[in-house]
Amino acid sequence: MSPINRFLLQNNLRISSNPCVSPDFCLDWPTLRSKLQAGGAVTVHAKSRFEIAAGFVTLLEDPATGDCAWRLDASHAGATAQGLSEGAALADGASVFPASFANLLVLKNLAQSFDPATTIFPTAAQKLGQSTLGIGARFTTLHWPAVEWAMSALEIGVTANQNSIPRELVYDVNAMLDGRLDTVPFPFIGTNVPEGHQGQSVEGMSHGCILSKLKTGFHRRGIAWSFNADHQPIGGKFDSREDQLVEGCVLASYITFDLSPELAQTKVPDDAAGWVKSHVPADLIAKVRARVASVGLTLNETELAKLLAYVWPSMQKMKRRDEKYAAARARLFSTKVGREYLRELSIDELPGLTTPETTAIMLSLCEALGMKIHFVAPAFGFQKNMPYPDNAALRGLIEKQWAVCRRFESSIGFHSGSGKSAENYQVMGEVTGSRLEIKTSGRYTYEMGRAIFASKNAADQALWRDWYTFTVELALKGAFSSDATEQKMARVFITDALAKSGKPVDVFASEATARAAIEALPPSPEHMFWFEYNFLYVLAGGGRAEKVALGDHSPAGYQQRARFYSVSDETRLGYAKNVASYIIFLAENTGLASKARCAGAAKLLAGYTSMDAFLGGISN
Repeated sequence: MSPINRFLLQNNLRISSNPCVSPDFCLDWPTLRSKLQAGGAVTVHAKSRFEIAAGFVTLLEDPATGDCAWRLDASHAGATAQGLSEGAALADGASVFPASFANLLVLKNLAQSFDPATTIFPTAAQKLGQSTLGIGARFTTLHWPAVEWAMSALEIGVTANQNSIPRELVYDVNAMLDGRLDTVPFPFIGTNVPEGHQGQSVEGMSHGCILSKLKTGFHRRGIAWSFNADHQPIGGKFDSREDQLVEGCVLASYITFDLSPELAQTKVPDDAAGWVKSHVPADLIAKVRARVASVGLTLNETELAKLLAYVWPSMQKMKRRDEKYAAARARLFSTKVGREYLRELSIDELPGLTTPETTAIMLSLCEALGMKIHFVAPAFGFQKNMPYPDNAALRGLIEKQWAVCRRFESSIGFHSGSGKSAENYQVMGEVTGSRLEIKTSGRYTYEMGRAIFASKNAADQALWRDWYTFTVELALKGAFSSDATEQKMARVFITDALAKSGKPVDVFASEATARAAIEALPPSPEHMFWFEYNFLYVLAGGGRAEKVALGDHSPAGYQQRARFYSVSDETRLGYAKNVASYIIFLAENTGLASKARCAGAAKLLAGYTSMDAFLGGISN
């Protein structure tokens, strides 16, 4: 038994209430195997059935524990699923195998070899490399059915899961157990939080995302979808653990390269031109110059030298990492469709608004290094969860970038994409011809808050009160912190909530006056302080609003996380409808789906009154 599975079992942290922590979706195979062989009651996910050369495969689940198994009904005598391990025979002649991560990788090869067009697994197929919506999974997996429903109703594929790794997901569960996870600075709360602050492993999320689509029968729709290993850090302190990052992300069909760790430690020499002449191949520079000229831009040689000196160390490391991603897929997967993945280059970390020249140079460098970039993310000056204030100015910025990107056959990635106005999204879609990606993340935590807040279930309301109180306490502590950044941001969050409620904002004479002002507000998921701090609650040990409790990978943190998986069906349905509605809104305004299609989907969505009916609509 693996150390992570032993840890989870010893602390009664089961998949049914804490999914995706382990890479495996079967923690206790001996017990489940015995139950299956004895004819014990399990859930047969009939919609999951798919075919491989050896026969038909169906997903089974113990509802009490969440442990899963694969049932193989052989198509002919002697047929076996080569490569699947730890199999056992049933009395009716079928075979069963544990839903381990190792068996999932084998099944991917078996399924894609039998049918290269299968959409069970995340791929880079259909239009995913041109147009997509990035659906961030910032705190739980409960949004997945909503994403599946929206893709089915709109008949479009999207990036159905998107996580920053290792910031949000645990990149190595053994490192977690050994206490070797690094920390991530969160200046707005004045502290560092352990990596993987959501608690799930990247392999577990990859595994769970696939099983979700099998359970609902989404794979029957034939719509390709992708899984984004977002903000993959290149260079800096990540050099020593890039192999683990590569191995953890093998099922991700979409990699976002984040150069900022290496850029943060790169100093441009005074003689940038001399450094470039000594360190960057001359033929590569010639290719870059020619390629940039081909898109109608003229380079300033001094600025070109400075940019090359700044980015070349990170570009070399990006190429090395990319080769490792390709090699890992070539080693594990036997089919072309199984090995392919999308690339995104995130350049919004470079200083200032991104110029067209910078975009052209960066895309030219990637092209010269043999890395096709499907999406590039320039900096447009977006603020998280706030509309862009000037649509005419936004149109001008995007037009300049699109004039470059279309010449490289790259789409534009819009980061910090949540919370923009309908008009903002319309401009993005119109200028690019819907050749874009909108990354959204924090929105879905907010939608969960809205659903719990609206629920009539007593347990849901208790969770809401505790969650809201947690954000109040963090805001108050922050507002009187000795850390200048933490104090400034907390006061901005508080005064925004007060101002929008028509209340006085001069409340910081003392913590008591600030507390009185906040506590006079009716609790609401619309308050900015709740929005900004809410995601930290999911793994806060004991639900405590204390910095030491955040990102707690001990049993206390995971017991806290389990609270969200105990919400009522009322909340689950409300949340699913909220998420699906937002995806419809994005698809319509960016032009990824027609207005008629979106209107029909919205009407269908409004009619659901039960979670079972909603889930039943996914495979239709």
